[in-house]
Amino acid sequence: METFKSLIIILMGSVLVNNYVLSRFLGICPFLGVSKKLDQATGMGIAVTFVMLMATAVTYPIQYYVLEKNGLGYLQTIVFILVIASLVQFVEILLKKFIPALHKSLGVYLPLITTNCAVLGVTINNITDNYNFLESMVSSLGCGLGFLLAMVLFSGIRTYIDESEVPESLKGLPVTLMAASFVSLAFFGFAGIIENLFA
Repeated sequence: METFKSLIIILMGSVLVNNYVLSRFLGICPFLGVSKKLDQATGMGIAVTFVMLMATAVTYPIQYYVLEKNGLGYLQTIVFILVIASLVQFVEILLKKFIPALHKSLGVYLPLITTNCAVLGVTINNITDNYNFLESMVSSLGCGLGFLLAMVLFSGIRTYIDESEVPESLKGLPVTLMAASFVSLAFFGFAGIIENLFA
């Protein structure tokens, strides 16, 4: 029961409290670039979640059974980036073959998952937080779902902004960044709720 409780705390904390986009400010490029339309935001969120899960599943054993065992821990970042880049290419091939419309709509942002610092951040933080394999996978799932939530939520806000009258000096990126900061502040309120809920 205690293990289940800790996994729920990791999952909920990753989605709401430690949201990589809205609390840690990692993965901002696709967040701002692909959140204009709901279908693109959802597709990108699902793709990033899949890459996060697969990257964690591959990098965790590499870290503990290859790098640390052979005294090569200093190669962690390089190896993790290579793994993530390979997985992104795999996702791109799958989308191109099975969902060509989504592949086309994501455009240049799909290969940019390779350089998405949120994916690398999740894999490295799972190691530095001393999570076991199951906890790492739950953390990655939560981080991916948090990314998806942020993308979908913000696509709705951006639709509303596009339909609103905005002063000329704030149109475009300024009003988008202001809206993102307000959403980010709202997510910081979840910290106390999660702590009290599972105390």
